[in-house]
Amino acid sequence: MSINPISQKLAHSLGQLKQLQDQGIVALQSKMLERSDRERLSKHGFIREIMRGWYIPSSPDEQAGDSTSWYASFWDFCAAYLDERLKQNWCLSPEQSIQLHIGDKTVPPQLLVRSSKGRNKPTSFIHNTSVFDIRSTLPKPNQLTIVDSLRVYSLAAAIVHCSKNTFVDRPIQMRTALSMITDASEVLVVLLEGGHVTLAGRLTGAFRNIGRDLIADNILKGMDAVDYKVKEVDPFEDKTTITFGRREVSPYVNRMRLMWHAMRDGVIENFPTVRVDSIDVDDYLAEVEDKFVSDAYHSLSIEGYRVTYDLIEHVRSGDWNPEQSDESKKHLDAMAAKGYWDAFQQVMLAVERVLHGENCGEVFEAVHGDWYLALFGPSVAAGIVKQSDLAGYRTGPVFIRKSMHTPPSREAVRDMMPALFDLLIAEENPAVRVILGHFIFVYIHPYFDGNGRMGRFIMNLMMASGGFSWTVVPVERREEYMQALEAASVKENIVPFTRFIASLL
Repeated sequence: MSINPISQKLAHSLGQLKQLQDQGIVALQSKMLERSDRERLSKHGFIREIMRGWYIPSSPDEQAGDSTSWYASFWDFCAAYLDERLKQNWCLSPEQSIQLHIGDKTVPPQLLVRSSKGRNKPTSFIHNTSVFDIRSTLPKPNQLTIVDSLRVYSLAAAIVHCSKNTFVDRPIQMRTALSMITDASEVLVVLLEGGHVTLAGRLTGAFRNIGRDLIADNILKGMDAVDYKVKEVDPFEDKTTITFGRREVSPYVNRMRLMWHAMRDGVIENFPTVRVDSIDVDDYLAEVEDKFVSDAYHSLSIEGYRVTYDLIEHVRSGDWNPEQSDESKKHLDAMAAKGYWDAFQQVMLAVERVLHGENCGEVFEAVHGDWYLALFGPSVAAGIVKQSDLAGYRTGPVFIRKSMHTPPSREAVRDMMPALFDLLIAEENPAVRVILGHFIFVYIHPYFDGNGRMGRFIMNLMMASGGFSWTVVPVERREEYMQALEAASVKENIVPFTRFIASLL
């Protein structure tokens, strides 16, 4: 059999691309590939041009306007591009340094960079993103560090040098960063080296705002020891009831707690309070079961599976047997439908426990792993999903299609999930459990797949805990649903998502 010469050439070009990717190279310069390979890979969608002479790997199945590959590559690309252009003579602004220190890798519309070689103008990338390099003297070497290949201010230096407005405009990020400081000496070194009396007063007030009185007092003592008279000023416009002990230093957990606290009022103000006061458990469960076909169709369709009402009905009735057909056994959509039915049964058991008065957060913590095993068990049995993927939370990075939000690292997931359980267990308002239970779970994105389906199951478990009916998110409103989640993830605005879910009741 003859080999198609076009396929052979493409295979060669893909081999060249793989060699670069095996070296960890994400930002591809023109000079790294022969012109013929570069043009061939670009034509078939395996690389994508970001700006003249610079490319990133992409997927051929990406549609026009799809931002997924760019958002997934953004930070690595910027690090390589800036190193090449500015020859390591650069660092991110204090404000964006803080963003990376707290583990927030949300893609900014414009990345602010300082460099003695800065041009004081933006360089445009795709999808309305850019980098703006400001001509500025870099901080001292002891105030610089590297986070994920990006040159940034050290945490202490970034906190000292960030603008006053940042405390007002981004209070969650600033409180999270402050909570990572365990001793006054970390910031005192920077304050004393620069003689920053005014900034010392601002930070003293900021630390006292989050309950770190010892650090605040020690800053005052340290500055006073060299005759700097500091006037303490709280830079935050709002007071928070959340305080941080010196051992509560996980930026992921602290930021999540701050988000929960900050978003509560927006949820309560925009979610209806009308719900069933007295629930007949059997009637409630019967109503939920009646909604299974519609719920499964819409929930699976939102995730991109092509399922039909007939297939779902066959699965529910027990008429469908994957063992009878090799084709069905290997069919991803069919396995997803079977897994959804199996998981739905597990969720029903959890709903029943909650309706009988058990704490919904405690129930969720106990059974969420069972839901996930049921959701993907059929796909594992069919060989579509690896057995190791059922072991628990994800073991690597994950990206959300078209989202500027990058979910936390695998290590952060293991800190955040227990904290989410604690928040749900302690939360008294049912609307807050419904909205933030769903949102924070998909924000964490603890699994490689299935996070959206799991999030909607969580939402409905919390609905039951508050006397609300099981609620279906229709696929016809998928775009509105995803945009509302994006606003909460990227802009920390929970109101659109709250109003969206409220409109479905």
